[in-house]
Amino acid sequence: MAINTFARKEIKFLLNMDQYHGLMEVINQYMNPDKFCIGGKEYGIYNIYYDTPDDFLIRESLSKPYYKEKIRLRSYYSPASPDDTVFLEIKKKIGGIVTKRRVSMTLAESDAYLRDRSKPECTKYITEQVFRELDVFLNNYPIAPKQYISYQREAFFGKDDGDFRLTFDRKITERRYDLGLNYESYGNYIIGADQRLMEVKVSNAIPDWLVNKLSELEIYKTSFSKYGRAYQNFIKSQVEGAQQASGGRPRIYISGISMVNNNIIMNRSV
Repeated sequence: MAINTFARKEIKFLLNMDQYHGLMEVINQYMNPDKFCIGGKEYGIYNIYYDTPDDFLIRESLSKPYYKEKIRLRSYYSPASPDDTVFLEIKKKIGGIVTKRRVSMTLAESDAYLRDRSKPECTKYITEQVFRELDVFLNNYPIAPKQYISYQREAFFGKDDGDFRLTFDRKITERRYDLGLNYESYGNYIIGADQRLMEVKVSNAIPDWLVNKLSELEIYKTSFSKYGRAYQNFIKSQVEGAQQASGGRPRIYISGISMVNNNIIMNRSV
């Protein structure tokens, strides 16, 4: 059973294709491709996000608190079979620093654990510690699968700094039904075909060469959550339906979300 932990900054940028190709011209001078991305090859990432019945976790996250957390189940296969390895992850953000702890198990074992806390056999202390953290999380939140998110990723690691990572995601796909990793990847795209979501993942400062290239290409950081964007799209459709049903009134309040002048406003959870 594998486990991964880290603490780092994650900075996001939404690129058009000219900006993407401009970065690709210099990437190989400073970075090596991920072992799964040799020769321009991408790999798929498939996730189920869990949340409370009233979507507390994502609503709280979108209100931009100092501390936020989420839980998801991740696979690198689509569809995943019961014997395929998946990763149950807790991801937290505290004052801009992201930490992630995860344990691996089969898809069948993850179903059993999330259903009744039946844990696969493990002998490592750190694995047991993460399971205790997961137990606490599940005691605090009555979660259920709420959102499917998948995407195709290119990933690179710094030649001089192995902790520096750069990823490019496309075909970011979401749905709020068929919430299992045993289903194929399909749904609605949440960025355009001519866009790439880039994430800079770094423990220290962004390297000078990248800072200079971002400035040259006029690439600016943005606030972007895949789950958050998918949830906002879902809420917008619900609010617009409610507006139509109510005769087009300008302000509708639904489960912690307001829409004012066609803008979605997140209200802090209590």
